[in-house]
Amino acid sequence: MSAVGRVQQWATFGRMWYLFDAKWQNPFHSADKIKDILTGTHKPIYHDLNDCGDHVVVINSSDIALPGVEWEKRVYFHHTGYAKGASWTLAWELHHKDPTMILRKTVYSKLGKNLLRRGRMEKLHIFPDDKIPDSILENVSAQLRQMRPIPKRLDHYTREEVEKFPKVVPAQINLHLIGVPHTSI
Repeated sequence: MSAVGRVQQWATFGRMWYLFDAKWQNPFHSADKIKDILTGTHKPIYHDLNDCGDHVVVINSSDIALPGVEWEKRVYFHHTGYAKGASWTLAWELHHKDPTMILRKTVYSKLGKNLLRRGRMEKLHIFPDDKIPDSILENVSAQLRQMRPIPKRLDHYTREEVEKFPKVVPAQINLHLIGVPHTSI
């Protein structure tokens, strides 16, 4: 076997570590992408009963963005196992208690319901901010693209960018409004 063939074989069977930034991302769409990496469906050697998935490190899970009124309407269920141990928690309450739990529960529900689910969830490392331990950061070898671009806030634009931005309606200097006393600018 040639050296190139050995490298290709190692890359196929080896486990990679991917970094995913969850800032301003929908956790339900992100979970589909993370699930494909955890299960290994992106590899040519994938089989349903084979654990060939890679590790995924998720940062900024405290800055996820749920669509619409999902923060107030989505409910997460938990049962302690005891009688009358059922509890329902709203998404914003669960996110306030643990910023990583919504993304963790979403990925868990997207994975197949088989005996490999627990092992695949152990390859998911979620952090609420961008502070990652060095032991994990040294293993990261690739980055997953975000599906939604992060919008830039207006106060982060420079003065030159604001002035160069095309004006739809030219500003009128001597604008007189009805009922407003006239002041010169």
